[in-house]
Amino acid sequence: MRQFLQHHGEQILGVLNGFDRLRLRGSLRMFGAERGVVGWLHQVGIALEDFLTWAQGMTKQLRRRTEEDAKVAGRPVEYLAAKVDKEEHVASIRAKHGVAKNGLVTVLSTLEMGTSYELQRYRDTGRCVLYRKPRKCLYYYYYWDDGRFGLTQVRLQTYFPFHVHVVMNGREWLARQLDTLKIGYVRQDNCFIDIADMARAQKLMDDQPRQDWRGQLNRLLRRVHPLHTEFFKAAPVDYYWASEQTEWATDILFRDAAMVSKLYPALLRHAIDSFQASDVLRFLGHKMPGHGGVNGNYKGVVKTDLKRRAEGIRVKHSAGRNSIKMYNKQPTVLRVETTINDARDLKSYRRKEGEPKGKPAWRQLRKSVADLGRRSKLSQASNARYLEALSTITSETPLSRLTDKLCRPVQIGKRRFRALRPFDPDDVKLLEIVSRGETLITGFRNRDVRHALYGSPADERARHRQAASVTRKLAMLRAHGLIKKIPHTHRYILTTEGVTAITALMAARRSSLARLTAA
Repeated sequence: MRQFLQHHGEQILGVLNGFDRLRLRGSLRMFGAERGVVGWLHQVGIALEDFLTWAQGMTKQLRRRTEEDAKVAGRPVEYLAAKVDKEEHVASIRAKHGVAKNGLVTVLSTLEMGTSYELQRYRDTGRCVLYRKPRKCLYYYYYWDDGRFGLTQVRLQTYFPFHVHVVMNGREWLARQLDTLKIGYVRQDNCFIDIADMARAQKLMDDQPRQDWRGQLNRLLRRVHPLHTEFFKAAPVDYYWASEQTEWATDILFRDAAMVSKLYPALLRHAIDSFQASDVLRFLGHKMPGHGGVNGNYKGVVKTDLKRRAEGIRVKHSAGRNSIKMYNKQPTVLRVETTINDARDLKSYRRKEGEPKGKPAWRQLRKSVADLGRRSKLSQASNARYLEALSTITSETPLSRLTDKLCRPVQIGKRRFRALRPFDPDDVKLLEIVSRGETLITGFRNRDVRHALYGSPADERARHRQAASVTRKLAMLRAHGLIKKIPHTHRYILTTEGVTAITALMAARRSSLARLTAA
């Protein structure tokens, strides 16, 4: 990412990293399974046979309270009988009626599929069994102009176990913060094209993942579900807040729209032609095997697709349910965005849940909002790797100027190093190994290259021969200025010239004859 920014330094107005869309889910974990519900009912003295009557009674109270509160705010509940674009509908209501004194914009209700519990009674024994099943439920969609987050959607299931979803936007949140601090900005949709104090704006976005998320989400909950405490006062249960979907965007703000329109087609072509499945997995933080291919344990689907949207052309790389995409969000803004829906393959250094004094270790990233900070760091690293991989395509240097000097021998002192053969399969494999996505950040060692080239040696003698061969190859790459040694380590890293030359060579190899002749 740094190289991309350095190359276009004069044309870039600023960079903004932070949350875009956040979808958070609140659930009563105790009621996630039948036995939890049965145990709680037994604890508070409610017979299983009375469950349906009890649950329906709570729904009636909740709906009556919601209708009353909405009416008092001057925003009666509106039932949506047909499918509509809720965001557009809310925008029209806001434009026409403004915002109520308590911040409420509107309350919409609609029937949607959800999950709840039903009773089954066996005729022969009369025994009742509770089971979980999908069912249609009435949902309330609250839209608040929240004093902290800006326009926020809270979706409440009106039937037991009262699931809650909160949707907010980090850019909307930032706009509210900038308004409070009286920092000027120009905004189009959920995208900033200019901010008077870019450094302060970035600091505000950096602070967003470190909020008291449980406290803030419980505050929103109390606004839409004030009866929660009353319903469960006999044996209190608290909501568990999880991240269902997070979008983390890196916006590069250019001074001139003409620069973006000139640059973007080349970036699109490079992203489609050059990024393979292994590259996409590396961008999204998957641990890659030494041979450079896709991990054999990975069972998801990796794909790339291109779509023309109202705001611009978008290229999206997906690995399972997670993705990274790039698009010209506004005429002067280039956006790269990582979306995490499935955190199971990602790691967080933390203590085991339920053991506050336990030993920290690398464990599976939790869906809990407690790990939102770690999610933001992983997403930012993903965006940075993507932009770093794109950085070389911005060079206007002809390919011949890069290859001419690489294809000549180099003399350093009394030692002569052979010419690089950029289209020889053996040299191509070596260049691919040293230019993998993860090496741009952490570098590589002799043994990393050795394992990727030769695999595991049969004996110790063979290992020494292979290590010596790799040493000579790395010395050749150093002599040509493609790699350099990281001081005080056994690691090497690509030079700026190396990143440019190798990426250009790999892109040329993967391009079709039609594209090459068109250039």
